[in-house]
Amino acid sequence: MKTKVYGFIPARWASTRFPGKPLHILAGKPLIQHVWERCLKCEELDHVAVATDDERIANAARTFGADVCMTRADHPSGSDRIAEAAARFEDCTHVINVQGDEPLIEIGLVNTLAQRLREDPQLPMVTAANPLTDSDSVNNPNIVKVVLNKRQEALYFSRSVIPHGRERHPGTTWYRHQGIYGYSKEFLLQYVRWEPTPLELTEQLEQLRALENGATIAVVLAEDDAIGVDTPEQADEVARLIEQRATMTEGNPS
Repeated sequence: MKTKVYGFIPARWASTRFPGKPLHILAGKPLIQHVWERCLKCEELDHVAVATDDERIANAARTFGADVCMTRADHPSGSDRIAEAAARFEDCTHVINVQGDEPLIEIGLVNTLAQRLREDPQLPMVTAANPLTDSDSVNNPNIVKVVLNKRQEALYFSRSVIPHGRERHPGTTWYRHQGIYGYSKEFLLQYVRWEPTPLELTEQLEQLRALENGATIAVVLAEDDAIGVDTPEQADEVARLIEQRATMTEGNPS
């Protein structure tokens, strides 16, 4: 079967800190439209769709031309939502889960994850990380850290400082996990059927369910930190960056 990599953008209305976030206007467009347009520029994605349970989001997405997959409202995570959507596409063999709150997602990173899945179709799962360079970030429990083995596969994810710097070796690097995932569709459909695991529940990190069940998670190293929108205040900052990029592009049309 030919490899087909689909990009799915899960989107929900409810958010404790930012209700209605997908339709928040940034630089003249809904947040989710920015994400959609970035994904359309990813040459390695064979198709892109928005997965949502909310008619307001669905109607807005259809207005700017997105393919929309309506899903159940009771999904506990974005992974569960895109699994339902991906199951409807028979020719879809692999899935990239693009967070719907990252309007500045790097096109090259999405392409790299998709290429990694094409190179190794049996790989269950792939994600991304970038080096942490300041102690505040390393010690921030809101920033998820990941440790890697020599094959650049995830050993563990945590909100705590890992590795613990009791005696820091000169070659030690702390990595921030970026919340973008790629899966083989077969693995994704299996993964969402597994019960939540003890470490997953302890850390509140769903990717630990894969590790606890013995799955390999390859990690692609990125140079840039992913910039997401979690609060209205962050939305203002991201809007400024979007407008800044647009101005730079207009000044350099080539």
